[in-house]
Amino acid sequence: MTATSADELKRLAAEAAARRVVSGMLVGLGTGSTAIHAVPCLAERLKSGELRDIRGIPTSYQSLMLARQLGIPLIDLDEVDRIDIAIDGADEVAPGLTLIKGAGAAQTREKIIAELADDFSVVVDESKLVDRLGSKMPVPVEVLPFAVGPVTRAIERLGGPPTLRMGVKKAGPVVTDQGNLVIDARFAEIPEPARLERELKMIPGTLENGLFVGLARRAFVASLVEGMPTVRELLRAGKAS
Repeated sequence: MTATSADELKRLAAEAAARRVVSGMLVGLGTGSTAIHAVPCLAERLKSGELRDIRGIPTSYQSLMLARQLGIPLIDLDEVDRIDIAIDGADEVAPGLTLIKGAGAAQTREKIIAELADDFSVVVDESKLVDRLGSKMPVPVEVLPFAVGPVTRAIERLGGPPTLRMGVKKAGPVVTDQGNLVIDARFAEIPEPARLERELKMIPGTLENGLFVGLARRAFVASLVEGMPTVRELLRAGKAS
């Protein structure tokens, strides 16, 4: 698959989810190379008059800046107690719509918004589908800079060799929007994602991790079928609709 066709699939998946948005909704605006395509789609629907009175809640500076640029009204998280729909990507999607997220180091804000959403919709291309979590990606753990050493040792005891994530095209580690660091933990197997999510959260010095269990309601998966781009919808129960 060429880079162009891969990006096209990402756009189609994001736009399929964005079409579920109706006037008056509060919308969680996701982060990353797939979910970010939903923002221009929503902006165009607003501009055309197809949508009215929606407000966005961004999960990162990336989605914040693009939404502002395109004229999507924004609202602060402390002004709401629920969100109608959140649209975001994932790095791995396993059966039951359990996820690994956080390749973009935004998993903390993403999980807060996903938890508040009545409909957390995941948008991916088919390369993100896996039989089991951890097949391709490590589990990102956001950690206070002060606690990197003890958190690293605690993750090692859980069986996931940890690596402090370093920046690309910059010296030093990746810094999150909250000013923290990210440890990537590579687990050979994750038989109980919910249990591992809890165990990682219980380590003093961690803020959040990239295991998303029981949050995604549906996933829009884009793929090429006989050379034609297609988007299918998966529900948490595993049945297409």
